[in-house]
Amino acid sequence: MKSTRLNRRHFLLTLGTALAGVPMTTLADARWVEPTWLRIRHLRIGDGPPAVRLVHFSDLHYKGERGYAESVVKTINSFSPDLVCFTGDIIEQTQFLPEALEILSGIKSPVFGVPGNHDYSSGASFEVIGQCFAATGGAWLLDEQQAVAGGKINLAGVTCRSFYNLRPPLNPEAKTVLLMHYPAWVKCQGDRQFDLALAGHSHGGQVRIPFYGALVLPKGVDQYDMGLFQTQAGPLYVNPGIGWYYFDVRFNCRPEVTVIEV
Repeated sequence: MKSTRLNRRHFLLTLGTALAGVPMTTLADARWVEPTWLRIRHLRIGDGPPAVRLVHFSDLHYKGERGYAESVVKTINSFSPDLVCFTGDIIEQTQFLPEALEILSGIKSPVFGVPGNHDYSSGASFEVIGQCFAATGGAWLLDEQQAVAGGKINLAGVTCRSFYNLRPPLNPEAKTVLLMHYPAWVKCQGDRQFDLALAGHSHGGQVRIPFYGALVLPKGVDQYDMGLFQTQAGPLYVNPGIGWYYFDVRFNCRPEVTVIEV
């Protein structure tokens, strides 16, 4: 599906047209049920015994919904993962950053993440975010890689501002996992191969029409709107996100925490 640049007017017009005449029960679901109806998805990537169990979540877009965000953290902790991977957009406005990081600091596994476009546009302090993630035993990866999970995983993080020329894996015998915000950037990895790439940004479209798909997708998604894709660089998983953008509405596109064995 061709991606359409997401702007407020286009989103409103498209959403309004699509929802005209929709039964009130469906509208109620989209507004009051699905936005916080957290889905848990389990995936197994690769053959043989898994090296690690990780949890992937993305696009928190924290705006003060403390109870909901704390429930997400509680869900993540319930799986006792070896590591947690976050693929961008903690906030949209800096006023919410301290509380968002306070909540994320409750994750009991090492948290590794990369920034999203809203983390840049909001002017969020990457130093403060990095300190929060480091306190969990993880890191805020800005075009760099680390050996994690006792050296079983080479974890590489790509920012939104550069196509990072990744160095050779730190441990050639370990599995390599790539974190990025924009799913379409999987096409920019040349001949590099990854055991798994993780991305967000799309929100799955937030509103998905059965037999059609997402109504609107932001730039940087291309065909990788939600779910697992096989690409030339290896398997790519695009998480539909935790939060919302423009409107607190989701339909046929629940927020998700993804538990992945690699």
